[in-house]
Amino acid sequence: MGFTLTYLSLVVLIPLSTVFFKTATLSWSQFQATITSPRTLAAFKLSFGAALAAGLLNAVFGLLIAWVLERYRFPGRRLIDGLVDLPFALPTAVAGIALTTLYAPNGWIGRYLDPLGVKVAYTPLGVIVALTFVGLPFVVRTVQPVLAQLDRGAEEAAASLGAGRFQTFRRVLLPQLLPATLTGFTLAFARALGEYGSVIFIAGNMPMKSEITPLLIMIRLEEFDYAGATAIALVFLCASFSLLVAVNLLSLRMLPARAR
Repeated sequence: MGFTLTYLSLVVLIPLSTVFFKTATLSWSQFQATITSPRTLAAFKLSFGAALAAGLLNAVFGLLIAWVLERYRFPGRRLIDGLVDLPFALPTAVAGIALTTLYAPNGWIGRYLDPLGVKVAYTPLGVIVALTFVGLPFVVRTVQPVLAQLDRGAEEAAASLGAGRFQTFRRVLLPQLLPATLTGFTLAFARALGEYGSVIFIAGNMPMKSEITPLLIMIRLEEFDYAGATAIALVFLCASFSLLVAVNLLSLRMLPARAR
């Protein structure tokens, strides 16, 4: 316990405490003016909104991909299974450049979307695309082990009683998969909130439009406004932590009593 607390203090608690101490150098009016400025509020709205959208997309499609990889056997399955981990290994800057190349108006995909009026690069939609890319493995790798351990007997029993595939999935499988899916959503959401490298290339970084909160904090640091940067970081940290705790509590309530 002593080694654990010491390690957590050195790596997590002490660095985070400096955010509180530096922010405390601001007066209440200065703190309020910093965190309620239109530019800051726009960055908060984009960061939380895009992270939530990306997390929900990953929860749905991550569950679908995990299901296909675990329940079906087809040529190239191992290759696709390995590609799921690519966002883990790929440097975030490389991911951002690759996504921008694909979705720019003259990119391989963007050139077909642009005539349709769909702009991805340099818009909030591009931020969601980047966050979805980096967060997908969290859901897939969280759900896959649960799928592998599911008892097929319950599915066969439901089928023998006349339940259709969708009914079996909704009533038998989904209650068992939902806690793992929520855990994967939480991890993807947390990763999306703090993502920086892959977003700044495709976002365009236009204030009030496509500027994320981590970038705004970096801008304040480059302007030597350390107290302003920590004030924004403090609000972002508290809001993120509250959301993650709420999702984790919800996930815990959905677990069977014996698994708690």
